[in-house]
Amino acid sequence: MENASRLLRPLLDGSPRALARAITWMENGHPEARALMASVWPHLGRAVVIGLTGSPGSGKSTLTDQLARALRAEGRRVGILAVDPTSPFSGGAILGDRIRMGRIAADPGIFIRSMATRGSLGGLAQATADVILALDAAGFQRILIGVARDFAESQPRRVRHHSVEASRDESWPEAV
Repeated sequence: MENASRLLRPLLDGSPRALARAITWMENGHPEARALMASVWPHLGRAVVIGLTGSPGSGKSTLTDQLARALRAEGRRVGILAVDPTSPFSGGAILGDRIRMGRIAADPGIFIRSMATRGSLGGLAQATADVILALDAAGFQRILIGVARDFAESQPRRVRHHSVEASRDESWPEAV
């Protein structure tokens, strides 16, 4: 069995494989997940977290794709969490926003992870907070979180996106 001390250095070095493993540990409640998260605390505080919310089909994935491209053009590393409802069949994310962001998925400065809510209320997966910390520890300067519901109290900055047909209200409070 792998342990937290062996995963820590590759995670801090920004290894996508180590980051993916750490996220899987967090999502599945792996016994070493807590030890790993305790070890990353001294390496946190560099990332800006931006939440993108809106109704299904309003264009959050398209907005995320464009924002990630703009941030990469500035030389920033970007982590993307696409949090979707859980599929009753597979237990995984139902929408798989990563498919809609295929053009940026091959960029080594972008890490995309689809996460299922796994029954958590409020639109976020239970492991979301820890995953944000892991992305920060791995050196991602901007973390974009796309959810189909509002999570006003969860993150410091958010962008609420509405389709033109639904409303003219758009919030972009100096998010980036």
